[in-house]
Amino acid sequence: MPIIAHYKDVPKAARGYSVALGNFDGVHAGHRAVIEAAQAAADASGAKLGVATFEPPPRAFFRPDDPPFRIYRPARRNARLKEIGAAAVYELPFNADMAAMTDEIFAREVLAEGIGASHVSVGFDFRFGRGRMGDAARLASLGRALGFGVTIVEKIEALGHKASSTAIREALIAGEPGKAAEILGHDWVIDGVVEHGEKRGRTIGFPTANLHLGELIHPKHGIYAVRVRIAGESEWRGGVANFGRTPTTGLRDPLLEAFIFDFDGDIYGKMIEVALVAYQRPEAKFDSLNDMVEQMHRDKEIARALLA
Repeated sequence: MPIIAHYKDVPKAARGYSVALGNFDGVHAGHRAVIEAAQAAADASGAKLGVATFEPPPRAFFRPDDPPFRIYRPARRNARLKEIGAAAVYELPFNADMAAMTDEIFAREVLAEGIGASHVSVGFDFRFGRGRMGDAARLASLGRALGFGVTIVEKIEALGHKASSTAIREALIAGEPGKAAEILGHDWVIDGVVEHGEKRGRTIGFPTANLHLGELIHPKHGIYAVRVRIAGESEWRGGVANFGRTPTTGLRDPLLEAFIFDFDGDIYGKMIEVALVAYQRPEAKFDSLNDMVEQMHRDKEIARALLA
């Protein structure tokens, strides 16, 4: 599946697609409905399915000092889009030039002339153009003038609320990974390369795989029941993880430390995925290392029960 990081001089083979347009961070139920609408239009016309998103997200451009907010890294998002049928992903570069475009210029230069969309599907709350001047109805009007069809997808709900990236972020920040999973349709997964840490864990019987989350949203600090998959394997292994600053042994930048049950392999430098399944308790400061280790054993058994 090609990843096209521009909208100018798009190869002929990647033009004429029925395109789902939006941010698609997390590819949740609402996003999938927009993609399904684009797929239906593609099936009706014999076109291929494409997904157009913005890279970086507009929020990162306009508010660069915000805390990390991405639900998935671009590579994971794109892999998910491929899984659900996208034949191409257009990563539209969101920069000062694009931010200054009017809604009409965006529709003409990016969608019609740029990627040559034959049809565009968007969510009911989609906004575009300088200062968010255009809405979904305006896009439909511009599409009629410029020669592409438009489908507007109405609100999709999960847990009785609008399925949205904001709702997923709020659930993760609140320590509710199960709620986030219901909106996403699967457990939220953190991925990254295992880093060398202080190696204190192996001295107390709890060697951990350590990940910095970087641009990913930071969930609530605390202990989680998790499942871990190591690159090249199909098996998800049970485990328990801490995300936080380790107040007992010395504060440091937030880090995810995952202890994998019944595993002693060397995975430094390997890519792993860590799925947050359930929140167990807040991070705590203990009076002694022994107290902390005793609690870690309890946490391990609680996680095993939750994952059983």
